[in-house]
Amino acid sequence: MTFAAWLSTPLGEYLREREQAYFDLTVADIFGFHALQIGLPECPFLAQSRIVSRWTLDYDPPADIIGDPHGLPFAESTIDLIVMPHALEFTDDPHLMLREAWRVIRPEGQIVIAGFNPFSLFGTKRYFGRGATPPWNGNFIALYRLKDWLSLLGFDVIGGAFDCYVPPFAQDKWLRRFSFFERTGDRWWPITGGVYYLRATKKVLGMRLITPTWQRRERRKKALAPAAGARESLTTQRRG
Repeated sequence: MTFAAWLSTPLGEYLREREQAYFDLTVADIFGFHALQIGLPECPFLAQSRIVSRWTLDYDPPADIIGDPHGLPFAESTIDLIVMPHALEFTDDPHLMLREAWRVIRPEGQIVIAGFNPFSLFGTKRYFGRGATPPWNGNFIALYRLKDWLSLLGFDVIGGAFDCYVPPFAQDKWLRRFSFFERTGDRWWPITGGVYYLRATKKVLGMRLITPTWQRRERRKKALAPAAGARESLTTQRRG
């Protein structure tokens, strides 16, 4: 069973719906010209993005681009937004995948990541009942470790959230019965959600943002106004 196939199970569908809601809300406020989703092309996590040119990339169809996420077919600093739904958990080299993402994202571009939280009921199920099928055979990456990786690359974390506090039941009736966990999770056990989301922007040291000409002109007028007033006052005193 693939991870995409697991998402059609009751627990997988529950997870997918919640993640879809988060991505829909988040990407709608990110602007640019090019957006890329790495992994899970079956899930339209860029559907609500206002960026016109957007693609999915994976090893196999139905991805728009068939390729290796460890060697993205894009030039440096060309992508405005990259979303990575659980891509890091199912690779043997998550560091390389993140470095490639950093390479192609433009300065001030953003990356949005969804990952399984090892310090959660999902992580407990993986630890005690690890099998050969996704998602339990994935490498769950701790949030603090992922933040460290992003920081070392040059990303600045600007947002995130925990989600899916419900116990990872296999039956839909039990998921619904314990859905109240979602309403109380952030309050009573805020770091134990089954999944986490992380949003970061690419920072480049020494980069100087160029403001529009009219903004510079207005600031220059304001800066010169006191000096002009002082000259007029001095001229008046001399005439007097």
